Amino acid sequence: MIGAYRKQLSAGPVNPSTGGTEEKVMDEIVRRVAAELEAGQRKGLRPVMNATGIILHTGLGRAPLAPLAVQAVAETAGQYSNVEVELASGGRGGRAAMISELLTELTGAEAAAIVNNNAAATLLVLVAVAEASGHRSPNVVVSRGELIEIGGSFRLPDIMTASGNLLRETGTTNKTRLSDYEQAINGQTAALLKVHPSNFRIKGFTEEASLGDLVQLGRRRGLPVIHDIGSGAMMDFAHFRLDNEPLAKESITEGADLVLFSGDKLLGGPQSGIIVGSRSWIGRIKKNPLMRALRVDKMTLAALEATLRLYLDPGMESGPEPGTDVPGIPIVEMTATPLEELRRRAEAIAAALQNLEGIGEIKVVPSVAYLGGGALPEEGIDSIAVRIRPELMTESELAARLRSGHPAVVPRVQDGAVWIEVRTILPAQDASLIDAVRAACHPFETRRSS
Repeated sequence: MIGAYRKQLSAGPVNPSTGGTEEKVMDEIVRRVAAELEAGQRKGLRPVMNATGIILHTGLGRAPLAPLAVQAVAETAGQYSNVEVELASGGRGGRAAMISELLTELTGAEAAAIVNNNAAATLLVLVAVAEASGHRSPNVVVSRGELIEIGGSFRLPDIMTASGNLLRETGTTNKTRLSDYEQAINGQTAALLKVHPSNFRIKGFTEEASLGDLVQLGRRRGLPVIHDIGSGAMMDFAHFRLDNEPLAKESITEGADLVLFSGDKLLGGPQSGIIVGSRSWIGRIKKNPLMRALRVDKMTLAALEATLRLYLDPGMESGPEPGTDVPGIPIVEMTATPLEELRRRAEAIAAALQNLEGIGEIKVVPSVAYLGGGALPEEGIDSIAVRIRPELMTESELAARLRSGHPAVVPRVQDGAVWIEVRTILPAQDASLIDAVRAACHPFETRRSS
């Protein structure tokens, strides 16, 4: 950086735009260097306020951790921990033994395994069934309507190929009957796979085989049944008028041999992939060489354990009712917060910004939030937003200033305004949000006075 400025100064006369003196040139260089250093420090990973209204925003790290999980991570990260030591005997212990116990209690499964995300869980399970089949060209039967693609161009057909299995499609995009699965099974079939289409919906003239029917077919033909439920709900979100998300416990009850889901979506924990199922299949999966490559670290284990313990509250057996006590898990609390509470917070935020220079209009307005993260794409949640129409800058410029501020705020730009969705702002962040908007509007005051 400094070398570039030296080269610029030695290349020709002093830049007249700075006033013509070497002193002013140096002042300008110092200002630019300071600005670049500050910008460099702000690059990289740092906390942001999610004002988009997307609760599980993949670009913003999906689920924020519960305070107890954050505390568990801090305590574990700063010192040694018994990751693979059984303290009572002093011998080697299982890396995720306690988490496995919690997951089996919550889901009714016989055993569990944890890897670094659900894509890894899918790959590991498919590799395990391919090897267990003993077939030269193993295949896995999947409905055409469930050949999903999720974020980052992750496609089920690609992961199937990487696992060493052949993809055997059956049925049609909108209709796949049990008879289609049965006809697709051949002497090289290793498993039946059912995938919950979290991030899209097929409507109208549709039909699908139930998980229970697939389990019965799998039993008759001696094939394992895998259910990828994606979002990993541990409680019934129908309490918040959000339907269609399968529960891991229900999949186990219906007889699935292996159930896969993410830890950082509806579960509300850290990024991880969770596999629950029969003891024999989980045992085989844990012995696979890929397990070590895909395993999680001590901080993920600590956060996941703390999150799972929150679901073991006796009052959570059937899930909370709207407006009642919920676990201390941010995404659940965000989903459950009543509109009256959101409106109260929004009005307080708007009142604090009402006379700010550079804001032409600020209003509290009804809005719609979404779970996001590939879950329930069409089912919105009634919400409240603070809508800001800037006076001297465009809405895109104000949004950019908010994103680059400290603290950073990521809003939504819509209909010529900046929208601050209150449902996805943590209550403890309200005061910081007000300060961030004031700081972003500071250049307005400069322009107005000039």
